[in-house]
Parts: sequence; structure tokens; C-alpha cells
Amino acid sequence: MKVLYKRPSALQDTYFKYCGGCGHAIINKLIAEIIDEKKCLEDTVMVWPIGCSVYADQYFRTDSICALHGRAPALATGLKRAEPDKLIIVYQGDGDMVSEGMSEIIHAAIRGEKFSVIFVNNAIYGMTGGQMAPTTLEGQTTTTTPYGRKKEVEGAPVNMAELISNIKGCIYSERVAVNTPGNIMAAKRAIKKAIDLQMDGKGMSFVEILSPCPTGWGMKPTLALDYLGEEMIKVYPLGIFKDTEVKNG
Repeated sequence: MKVLYKRPSALQDTYFKYCGGCGHAIINKLIAEIIDEKKCLEDTVMVWPIGCSVYADQYFRTDSICALHGRAPALATGLKRAEPDKLIIVYQGDGDMVSEGMSEIIHAAIRGEKFSVIFVNNAIYGMTGGQMAPTTLEGQTTTTTPYGRKKEVEGAPVNMAELISNIKGCIYSERVAVNTPGNIMAAKRAIKKAIDLQMDGKGMSFVEILSPCPTGWGMKPTLALDYLGEEMIKVYPLGIFKDTEVKNG
């Protein structure tokens, strides 16, 4: 019998604790598939911060370590410099990276740290109660913006993929999404490229992934997919914002 699909061996045989319809589970599966394909399980270290990703050490068979809120890039810097042959994957959410950890990710990019960053943008603090994040859309309601985010009060959403692409130490920046099968395959290609660049000894690679959060958004999962496609992508357009290999090629 031909096996068409199976759980990636890089994942533990356990259930995800993510909410129904959450994009984190898809993203975790994509990372695990790439680890399997590259046969780099024993050489991979995942760095998690506080947030929805905090349980992922229970899902992956890789070595992993949990950083303080927002400090995953700083911890990953130490790991990569101490173990330069290891594959270091930094996995952060929007509240964690763009609020508590903004200085950490920016200065890691300035230094050109040679690890791969997977940034999950669901436009909200998903784990801690649905508060406004730096990436929350204008007009979007949250537990701390019940009348909608106002640009003149809370400021505009932060476009991280564009922002970090302007820093010389970042060699690759792309934004993808996990709301359709086609976009999921594009997300896998982007993650794979980010990991390939690290394996080639290049600088920081950055992949922003738009992900639905039905619980935080107060929507059914199918409506959350529609919201991502119809509203989030208007603010956060998909595409490559920096690729030094293409530019120099």
C-alpha cells in the first residue's frame, strides 16, 4: 500500500492544544515536514517565547528552549554563536515579537545573526485574552479596543516583513499566509528557503506568516479564514520584500 500522508516524524504523537481553526498547528506541521525532508532532527534547536507557541516543546522531537517574553532572538543569538553548526529556528507571535521583543528582533537583524525566524501574525494577543497587539488592524475589536483600534489613539499596525527588510543584516524577508491550500504550500517554500539560507551560513532570514485566530477574533473558523483573506492581506500584502540572492544574482 502506498502511503500518501502521515504525521511528520519530527512531531510527537500527541494532540495539539491549539484552539480549533488556529493556524499554528498548520505552521508546526510545515516546519516538521521540512525537518524530516532535510533529516536534520538531531541538529535542530527550536526557540520558543511566551505565547500560543509555548506548548510546542511538547509537539516537536527536536531540542527546544523557552525564552522570556520577547527575548527569543537574544537567546537564539547565544545558542547560534555557541553552536554554529546547529539549525536554530526562532518561532514568535506578533505580541511577543513586536511589543515586548521589538528591540531584540531589530538588533538581532542589525547584527545579522545567522538563524531563521518564523513570525506568526494573527493580529492579536491570542493566549493571554485577546488584547490588542501592535499588528491589530485599524477598526478591529479586541478586549482592550472594544470599539475598534483607532490610528490616532493606538497608532497604525506594524508591517514587520517590510520593516525588517530594510536592515542590512536581514538577507531574506517574505510574508505568506495559511488560509488556503495554495498559500500553505507557498508558506512551506518560504520556511524551507529560510532554513536553507541558514544552512548555507548566510545572515538572518525572516518569514512572516498570517494566521487565523478564531477564538481571539470571536469568529467561527471558516469566517476567520475569510477575514484573513479579505481584510488582513489588504494591510499585510503577501510577497517577498527582500532576497539578496535574487538581487545579487
